[in-house]
Amino acid sequence: MRSNTQDPSNAEGARFSGLTFDRDALTRLLRECGDEPTFEHCSFDGEDLSNLDLRAARFTQCTFEHTLLEHCELSRSRWLACKGAAAKFRYANLSDARFYRSDLNNTDWTGSKLASASFTEVKLTGARFVDARTLGLSFHDSLLVGADLKGLSFRKQTLEALNFSDADLSDCDFRDAVFEGGSLSNAQLRNSRFDGADLRSVDLSGFRISDVLQHLKGTILSVDQAVMLVGDCGVRVL
Repeated sequence: MRSNTQDPSNAEGARFSGLTFDRDALTRLLRECGDEPTFEHCSFDGEDLSNLDLRAARFTQCTFEHTLLEHCELSRSRWLACKGAAAKFRYANLSDARFYRSDLNNTDWTGSKLASASFTEVKLTGARFVDARTLGLSFHDSLLVGADLKGLSFRKQTLEALNFSDADLSDCDFRDAVFEGGSLSNAQLRNSRFDGADLRSVDLSGFRISDVLQHLKGTILSVDQAVMLVGDCGVRVL
């Protein structure tokens, strides 16, 4: 463990700042510092932290690029302005975790527990959520471009400014959801359900009437959206 600002033995109240951790150093620290440690401006890049218990930990402006966090206990953890491109959270427990204004592009959440977790202003381009347990999971004002979200349920949720462009939304449940802005441009919608969903403020560029009839039956669209779709068929609406 290399320190930029302080030695952990001098940290006050299990708060660690400006440190670079490897697995051994972090394991020792977790044994010594007790519950709910706070990490600020720390680096965990490229380390294998699999199976560690970090429940209720706080991370602020920390980096986890290409870090393995598989099977970790991360329930009730808090992440603010962190960077974790290509980190792997496979089969980790992230129940009731909170992510804010973080860059988590191309992360892998396969099989993870995300019950009641939330992502707010988070970049999740290319992220994979295959077979994740997601009861109560929520996204707000986040980028999910090209993400693999197959089978997730958004039923009756209010979806605020979510960019699902090019995402795989196959088998997703959007019944009675209300979209407030955001995009479904070129998303894959095989077997997804949108009955009663309000899409009036969503970017539907790339869709044709045939796509609407096949995938978006029962949705609520705006007049402008309907005119755009009809216009794409070569029909003029006057």
